[in-house]
Amino acid sequence: MGFLPYPQLSPVHSCKEPNKPIQEIAKDMLGSILSVKVIDVDEESRKLVLSEKKASWSKYSKYVNLGDIFIGRVCSVEDYGAFVELRFPDGLYHLTGLIHISEVSWDLVQDVRDFLTKGEEVRAKVISVDRVKSRITLSIKQLEDDPLLETLDKVIPQDGSAAPDSVSDIIKPLPGLETILEELLQEDGIFDARISRQGFEKRVVSQDLQLWLSNAPPMEQRFTLLARAGRQVQEILLKTSLDQEGIKKAIQRVLERVP
Repeated sequence: MGFLPYPQLSPVHSCKEPNKPIQEIAKDMLGSILSVKVIDVDEESRKLVLSEKKASWSKYSKYVNLGDIFIGRVCSVEDYGAFVELRFPDGLYHLTGLIHISEVSWDLVQDVRDFLTKGEEVRAKVISVDRVKSRITLSIKQLEDDPLLETLDKVIPQDGSAAPDSVSDIIKPLPGLETILEELLQEDGIFDARISRQGFEKRVVSQDLQLWLSNAPPMEQRFTLLARAGRQVQEILLKTSLDQEGIKKAIQRVLERVP
């Protein structure tokens, strides 16, 4: 005779009747034949603790691989993320994975409950499988385009853009950016730094000011930076004799000087 705690039941039961209390589900299981795994043995007190969840892991985890996409159902929402029961091709929910708060959305997530609710059906990507600790990590946001990888022309429409010389007089620099531009001009090899265009993104990546370097190497002594804060984004054109690595080091020196 062994003891099977409620948390060690397979999600296959609760997902059949998500609104039914687990105690009622367990009562309906009387007489059922289950596959379980022994997870604790206390010979002195003659106690045996069993897990159906662990047995399901042994059977179904081999079908879970990095990059797989599952339909799942949110079974609980915590401050640090949400647990999702994964639906397999047989239509049953056999395993549970965690979507960490950092993998919920590209938007700024302060409370997971603003994005996910218990019982909600979601689509998630497997980003980690720990076969030693029997853990699956999932991501919703990685099924969407990373806004930081969007091209400038996607974020900032070309039509209506003014010439760099005139726009810098109109666009108000993001808070803290003006000081950074002034400091960049003190660096050897940087001859000019000005805002050329601005736009607004669909998502809030960070409320703090962030600088991002273009992947394209400098051409004709010109290089592009991207400044982001909240939903606002501003394109910065540098006139420089530095290569990409030199520009990166110059920015690092500037950011160390600027409070």
